[in-house]
Amino acid sequence: MKLKKIVTLALTSVVALSIVGCSSSAADEDKTIKVGASSTPHAEILETIKPKLEEEGYKLEIKVMDDYVLPNTGVADGSLDANFFQHVPFLEQTIEERKLDLTYTAKVHLEPIGFYSEKVKSIEEIKDGAKIAIPNDVTNGARALKLLADNGLIEIKDGENITVKDITSNPKNIEIIEMNAEMIASTLSDVDGAVINTNYALSAKLNPKKDALVLESTDSPYSNILACREDNKDSDKIKALTKALTSDEVRTFIEEKYEGSILPSF
Repeated sequence: MKLKKIVTLALTSVVALSIVGCSSSAADEDKTIKVGASSTPHAEILETIKPKLEEEGYKLEIKVMDDYVLPNTGVADGSLDANFFQHVPFLEQTIEERKLDLTYTAKVHLEPIGFYSEKVKSIEEIKDGAKIAIPNDVTNGARALKLLADNGLIEIKDGENITVKDITSNPKNIEIIEMNAEMIASTLSDVDGAVINTNYALSAKLNPKKDALVLESTDSPYSNILACREDNKDSDKIKALTKALTSDEVRTFIEEKYEGSILPSF
């Protein structure tokens, strides 16, 4: 009887310790915020808010992902709590195409898309038959075509998600080369010009204010956002993350660090 009692007590202690361990692990997990982000400028901005989140009891884990698919699928499957790399039209397009239950909580900054070239000094110098690279995703491709149209290289139909099929006039017979946005900067020497997203331009050591021949208008609707799931948007940690990302400290960091190449949207 004594042996049975001892074994029972031992088993009870093991179970109790296991429960305490699981509870502690779950609590730690709930205080960890996992965010997928592009390296520049998104991860840089997130790094600045780590101390503020620590004051609130949260640990911020930044998962750098220079990819336009994995951050959204990661949030959708729960391996990430949120992501910070995209603008509203891209998120809306992704939700429609992939049927993901995602949303966003705040607009953080605008990255004006720009036209760059190693062959010419002004966009007016683009010659007949020139090759111009643009992003191949729907929303950034549309931004690129609008930028080319706004600067007289082509004419396009009205609309949001326009494609190369919507070019109505191409007087210089420009060859539009569509490719993954993250690859364009590395191929700049192989084309006559390229439309590059600011985050990838910065990663390639290009200064949008100095190196871009033209930049997207500042009234662009393409502000970058903090995206999350519908089922966690009202959670305490997403609220804390949103508050930190739209703080005066972040506004000052964006204005001082990027000197107008990136603009606060809050």
